[in-house]
Formats: sequence, structure tokens, C-alpha cells
Amino acid sequence: MRIKLLLVFSAALAMLQFAWVGNVFSHGDVQPQGVDTEGLQTLPEEFASENPYRLAGGEQYKLAQEIGASGYNQNCARCHGLEAISGGIAPDLRMLEDGEFGDEWYIERVRKGYSQNGAYKMPPFDLILSQEAMWAIRSYTETRPRE
Repeated sequence: MRIKLLLVFSAALAMLQFAWVGNVFSHGDVQPQGVDTEGLQTLPEEFASENPYRLAGGEQYKLAQEIGASGYNQNCARCHGLEAISGGIAPDLRMLEDGEFGDEWYIERVRKGYSQNGAYKMPPFDLILSQEAMWAIRSYTETRPRE
């Protein structure tokens, strides 16, 4: 009887340790999050090929950068690094080409995601983020200092 009790106790202890280790090493909630874009100019349904907030300049661009910082931290930082400084898991978004060519590449990648050998390396955000949120994030990353 004593041996059975010891075995049950040992098994329970092992299960608790396994559960604890799983929580310590897990990433937590990595679900993409929507971004509140209140105050930003509403964009047409058709996606722009160049950052409309940068082109507008002024207060809209500043607000887009602020909103983009929050959106970036919620959705991009875990892979692309804090303050848009990559730790090597994903590309450093500060290094995207400036202007229309970089904007086209960026918006296509964010909308469609990126898969390699059938596995998504970056999820598609087309149904999660609005066009306003995507361009706000671009506004933030393009103004981060390059090293």
C-alpha cells in the first residue's frame, strides 16, 4: 500500500513539474491583435501602393507613427524585435527600401504573409488588420533610426 501511494505521489509531482516547465517556456498569447486607428484618415477599399500617411505628412503622419508603434508592439515585435530592431528571427523592418518599392513589398508581405515549405513564417494579416493599421505600422517602422 505504501509503495502504491509513493508511486501515485511521484507521478503527480512529475506531472506538476511538467506543467510548470511548459508555462515557463511558452510564448503566451501570440494571437494577432486588431489595432485601434481612431483619428487616422479612412482610406479607400483598394490598397494603396505607397504609404498614404507619409505622403499626407503633418499631423496624420505623426498620429500614424504613434498608432503604428502600438500596433507594431502588439503584432510584430515578438518576431521583428523591440523598437523594430530585429534579434535575427525575422527581417529588420528598418532596413526596408524607402519609398514606393519598399512600401509595395511591405504591404504585400503584411497582407499575404510568408510561407516556406508549406509552413507560415509570418501569418497573413489581411483579415486582421485594416489598411489604416498596416500603413500606421509602416509609418512607425520607417521612422525608426537605422544603425
